[in-house]
Amino acid sequence: MQHNVLILDFGSQYTQLIARRVRELNIFCEIFPYNHFPEDLSSYKAVILSGSPFSTRADDAPHPDLSQIRGKMPLLAVCYGAQYLAHFDGGEVGASSTREYGRANLSYIKEEEDFFADVPGNSQVWMSHSDTIKKLPTNGVKLASTHDVENAAYRIEGETTYAIQFHPEVYHSTDGKKMLENFLVKIAEVPQNFTPNAFVEEIVTELKTKIGNDKVVLGLSGGVDSTVAAVLLNKAIGDNLYCIFVNNGLLRKNEFESVLDQYKDMGLNVKGVDAGDRFLGQLEGISDPETKRKAIGRVFIEVFDDEAHLLTDVKWLAQGTIYPDVIESVSVKGPSATIKSHHNVGGLPDFMKLKIVEPLRMLFKDEVRRVGKSLGIDAELLGRHPFPGPGLSIRILGDITKEKVRILQEVDAVFIDGLKSWGLYDKVWQAGAILLPVDSVGVMGDERTYEKVVALRAVESTDGMTADWVHLPYEFLMKVSNDIINKVKGVNRVVYDISSKPPATIEWE
Repeated sequence: MQHNVLILDFGSQYTQLIARRVRELNIFCEIFPYNHFPEDLSSYKAVILSGSPFSTRADDAPHPDLSQIRGKMPLLAVCYGAQYLAHFDGGEVGASSTREYGRANLSYIKEEEDFFADVPGNSQVWMSHSDTIKKLPTNGVKLASTHDVENAAYRIEGETTYAIQFHPEVYHSTDGKKMLENFLVKIAEVPQNFTPNAFVEEIVTELKTKIGNDKVVLGLSGGVDSTVAAVLLNKAIGDNLYCIFVNNGLLRKNEFESVLDQYKDMGLNVKGVDAGDRFLGQLEGISDPETKRKAIGRVFIEVFDDEAHLLTDVKWLAQGTIYPDVIESVSVKGPSATIKSHHNVGGLPDFMKLKIVEPLRMLFKDEVRRVGKSLGIDAELLGRHPFPGPGLSIRILGDITKEKVRILQEVDAVFIDGLKSWGLYDKVWQAGAILLPVDSVGVMGDERTYEKVVALRAVESTDGMTADWVHLPYEFLMKVSNDIINKVKGVNRVVYDISSKPPATIEWE
């Protein structure tokens, strides 16, 4: 992969957004902690410094050595980065009289500056800092101001160094993407050659070289990531890829059979293993969510290992790890080389002794879907909502029984089928039903009932880090509630979860 843009992370909540905006320009980029970036920078064509929760005036402020970057390659410093360059190079950073947070408008833009080419006056930007640059650094040239921030943007004379106190990566900065494009394409001259087709061509070549004639085993989940990883590997090594799809008894209604049917049409070498009873047996009597997860992870490894041992000379384990997993495994405070395992594997035990291959480890979720589309994977499969690795076990609050699984599978099917028939499924990022450990009084006909309560959950999001509840039409909620109560034996009450993340999480456990 072409290492075109290096993003140094100072701990900002927006760092991943910077990378996403850069990738949207068809420019490949990577995120590294500010205190652990590559020694060899020869392949990079530009560097971006992220924001940070730190103050440059604090004793523990991040203080990287930029001697190999500053003045030697195009540099864009965002928020903390802009204040850092000023504070340590002849400028002055001080506490702002008021916290500069939220929307602002550029009241002044210096004319004939490439960074602001095609950016209109009064353009809206997003501020998020409590310090402000009171004096520009040595050779600093002011490029833009807002009504409250005099030095909102500047450049360093004699260098290709630009700095801004606002965040161009967030949607609230209406021309932020254009500014990033101006810096990367117009100023730094970074090629825009990171496309799904180019990624497929390069990664397939890389996989062929790395794996050769070795055999690879992959645990399929039926989800987008593992499916795209499987198709990429199949394109590279063909029949040397062995896929195992385990039914843990906690999938959606009829999902085991329907997903296997989908895979048959894709030319993949897939073996379905129905181990539902084995999983449910190990979950009997367990109510604690973390204990459930560990039990499912342990049994999955046992089942997966049993099946892998039936194969001979397997050298590699393939996983559907994607870039957010990689980023989150590296701490700005203390970088770690450990990469999180795919949620279906739950951690590779030492006794398996397989080498790891992760063909999607440099892609964001939306990029995985675009790569899947370029590979010709069915749009319905690529558009599937995320589904938790432990399956319905963490949507059944309390202990797990076959009857509870049946009830939740039936409820979930009514809800998901309803979203699809009403044309709402693709407008929702993730949806599902939760079986509550509550019985409520109801009336059906002339009889009093005392049955289960289910909660419906539907959220919109881009990456699952934050999420808002979806305002589903009242008519739809009324219809799906009636259908659940009338069609699913054991349920007499339906509620809708209107919590956002944060403070709530998407799943209940």
